[in-house]
Amino acid sequence: MDIAQIRKLIKLVQSSDLTEIEVTEGDQTVRISRQSQAAAAPAQQTYIAPPTQPAAPSPTPAAPAAAEKSESEHTVKSPMVGTFYRAPSPDAENFVSEGKKVKKGDVLCIIEAMKMMNEIEAEYDGVIEAILTENGTPVEYGQPIFIITPLA
Repeated sequence: MDIAQIRKLIKLVQSSDLTEIEVTEGDQTVRISRQSQAAAAPAQQTYIAPPTQPAAPSPTPAAPAAAEKSESEHTVKSPMVGTFYRAPSPDAENFVSEGKKVKKGDVLCIIEAMKMMNEIEAEYDGVIEAILTENGTPVEYGQPIFIITPLA
């Protein structure tokens, strides 16, 4: 693993809410953690990213939606850490919008992780009830991003 890759990992930790990331490539392992220097016990090939200011909490429309969520609705969660995009490019139309019907395999969004654009597809036919994430914002693994009501 070269220093450029390690710097990218450090930037990823600094620009997100991640506190730690570990990457293994062959027989090399790099772990980057965001913690105080006093608490860290550096080991071989451990790099500690300097702490950053926590991001201002954004309004979470998921909280009221979760309270009112019916049993027929399903939550689509982010399969990875990255940046959420509703469209393939800034000037393109969004993949989906609230109220739109989707079929299994339709692209719902893109999550950019480590300069890779990952298309997130619908796992079943349904209707988009809510989009829980703003365009261009960071998402965490397992974070709810859509609520879909499956079609029978």
